[in-house]
Amino acid sequence: MTRVGDVYRTSLTLLTDLYQLTMAQSYWASGTADKEAVFHLFFRRNPFGGGFAVACGLARALDCLSAFRFGDEDTGYLASLVGNDERPLFDPAFLQELAALELRCDVDAVPEGTVVFPHEPLVRVRGPIQQAQLLETVLLNVVNFETLIATKAARVCLAARGDPVIDFGLRRAQGIDGGLSASRAAHIGGCTSTSNVLAGRLFGIPVSGTHAHSWVMSFASEREAFDAYAEAQPNNCVLLVDTYDTLQGVRHAVETGRRLRERGHDLAGIRLDSGDLAYLSLEARKILDGEGFTETAIVASNDLDEHLIASLKEQGAAITIWGVGTRLVTGGDDPALNGVYKLGAVRRPGEEWQYRLKVSEQAVKTTNPGIQQVRRFETEAGFLADVIYDEDQGLPEEAVLVDPVDPTRHKRIPPEARATDLLQPFVRGGRVVHEGPPLAAVRARASDQLTRLHPGITRFVNPHEYPVGLSVELHELKTRLVLEARGV
Repeated sequence: MTRVGDVYRTSLTLLTDLYQLTMAQSYWASGTADKEAVFHLFFRRNPFGGGFAVACGLARALDCLSAFRFGDEDTGYLASLVGNDERPLFDPAFLQELAALELRCDVDAVPEGTVVFPHEPLVRVRGPIQQAQLLETVLLNVVNFETLIATKAARVCLAARGDPVIDFGLRRAQGIDGGLSASRAAHIGGCTSTSNVLAGRLFGIPVSGTHAHSWVMSFASEREAFDAYAEAQPNNCVLLVDTYDTLQGVRHAVETGRRLRERGHDLAGIRLDSGDLAYLSLEARKILDGEGFTETAIVASNDLDEHLIASLKEQGAAITIWGVGTRLVTGGDDPALNGVYKLGAVRRPGEEWQYRLKVSEQAVKTTNPGIQQVRRFETEAGFLADVIYDEDQGLPEEAVLVDPVDPTRHKRIPPEARATDLLQPFVRGGRVVHEGPPLAAVRARASDQLTRLHPGITRFVNPHEYPVGLSVELHELKTRLVLEARGV
C-alpha cells in the first residue's frame, strides 16, 4: 500500500506529464537538448468573469525547483515503462543523463501578491530547452491553482468590506495538498484565518473554529451542550445555534453567555449555518444586543461566496465574520485558471535569438514572441496600464501599448507615469537567489495592490478592462512572424 509519506517526498521531480519526459529524451536524441530557450507562463482570461487575478504559488514552485533532481527511484521507475512494442520507453543512456542532470535555468517571476492580468507572463524560464520543458507541468500545477484561489479569496474579502473572512474549506478541498495550498493562497488573498490546523503550523496562519452540530446532538439538550462547551472552551466560545431552532438557540447561547461572564469570560460569538442568513442575523443581533451582548460576533457559513456575501451586505445582514468553504477552496464556479506555458524564443549557443509564436485561428490563442517583460505604469491615482515588451528591443520613454487581441486599440502612456518591471529574478543558473518575502508581507502586498486598482476593475459584474498590451515594437514583430507563418 502506498502511504502518504511515500507520495510527499523531498523530491517531486516526477510530478510531471509523461510527454515532458518523452520530449526531453527526443531533445537528447536529436542533439538539441542544450539549445537555449525562453518560455512564458501566462493565462488568457481573468477567472470568475472578473477584472483581475492575484499572482500566487511562486514559493511552492521555488521549493520544487530547489529540489529538482532525478533520484535512483525516479530513474528506476522510468526504466520500467514500456512503449507499444513492449520495449523500454526510455533509453538507459538517457536515464543516466537524467540522473546526472543539474538545473541550469534562470527563472524570473511576478512576486506573489501582485495583481496580474491576461496575456502578461507571470513566470519566465530561460535555459537549456530540455530543462525548461521539464519545468512546465509543475509550474503550471502550482501557479494555476494558487493564483485561482488567491483571486477567489480576494473577491470574497472585497465583498465582505473589511469584515474578517475565515477559510473553512479543508473538508471540501481537493485532496491533502489542495487543502494546504488553498489555505495558504486564501490567506494571501485576504482571509484572516483558517480552520486548517496543519496550514496554521506550516505557514503561520491564524487558526479559527467553532464546533459541529454533532456536539449539540450528542447531549440531551442544546442548553447542556452549550454549557459543556463553554466549560471546556471558556476563552474561545463560539456557539453553533441552528441545530434545532436558530433563534431559540441564540437565546440558549445568551444563557450560557451569562454563566461565562460569572467566570470572568464572555460569549465570543454565535454561528449561523443555515436558513435565511439576512433575517436570522438581524433577529439574532436584536436578541444579543437586548441582553447586553453587543460585542458578541455573528459568524455565518453555508456555501458562501462573493456574490452571496455581497447580496447579504446589500440586505443589511448583521453578520460580522464570514466562514467560506467549498466555493473558496475549489474555485467554485471557475475550477481552473487557464494558464499556459509557451515558447517565445530559441537559439543555439552563440547565435542570435530566433523568435517563436503559436499561430491560431482564434486571435486570443496566438501567442506573443520574444523575451518578454512587463512594465507597469502608475500615477498617484493608482495603476494605469501594463506594457508587455521584448527585453532585447527595449521600451521607448514614450510608451504606447497595442491591444494584443484588437490591434486597432492603442493607449499612450503619460510621460509622468512611474514605471516598474514586474518580472524579478528568483532563480539563476538553477539556484534560488531570492526566496521572496514572508507570508505576512505577501498578504500585505496583495491588499495594497487591490487598493491601487480602479473600483470598476474590482467589481463583480461587467468589470472594467484593465489596459494590458504589447509595445509597438513587439506588436510589429508579432505581426511579421504571423504573416510569415501563414506564408504571406
